[in-house]
Amino acid sequence: MLTNEQILAMCDHTVLRPEAELPEIVDNCRLAQNFHCASMCLAPSFVKPVRDMFGDSLRITTVVGFPNGYSDTATKAYEALHLINEGADEIDAVINIGWAREGNYKDLAEELRRLRRQTQDHILKIIVETCKLPIPVLREVCRIVSDSGADFIKTSTGFAERGATVDDIRIMREECAPAVKIKAAGGIRTFEDAQALIDAGADRLGTSRLVNLMLPDITLKPDDEKKKR
Repeated sequence: MLTNEQILAMCDHTVLRPEAELPEIVDNCRLAQNFHCASMCLAPSFVKPVRDMFGDSLRITTVVGFPNGYSDTATKAYEALHLINEGADEIDAVINIGWAREGNYKDLAEELRRLRRQTQDHILKIIVETCKLPIPVLREVCRIVSDSGADFIKTSTGFAERGATVDDIRIMREECAPAVKIKAAGGIRTFEDAQALIDAGADRLGTSRLVNLMLPDITLKPDDEKKKR
């Protein structure tokens, strides 16, 4: 059983809501630093301003082809390289889910190999959106991700019907090469959720909630306010 602090060290603290503004992003970057999270995961448009503001003191993850994955391969490849040049340390890229479902594994494999070439020695995580894939397809995609040289396979964007499940992680661990790490993301609401996913084989977690659970509740009930007067 890990401590909350140990679990947070495995987390990419995440803010990818489309309405998020820079001041909120900056506040969350500071939280990620304070709780020693693995990285801060943020939208592409925030990579450069956050890098300029935090320098090398913060590890930055951003997303490519997000959240639907149907950008063409050239666009994803350009986006990945551009964001690395802007200051990203880690890239979380969404697969073409339609290709996977229809069995177009040739193009899917080539896209992942191209993303691996573009990201070079930076961490590459491949988001497969497990809730959209029948189990036999998920198993095949795990093998393709393993062959691509990606560092991680990631369950979910957090924008689909559901996020990571223990069963997803177990299947991924069965099918992926030992060198491929697993990132569970989406729907991780408690430290108990996180521990269950880690126990199943997750190496990294993507969550916006766990850091907030560590913050003091400063909201006073009416009776408490009376006591403070």
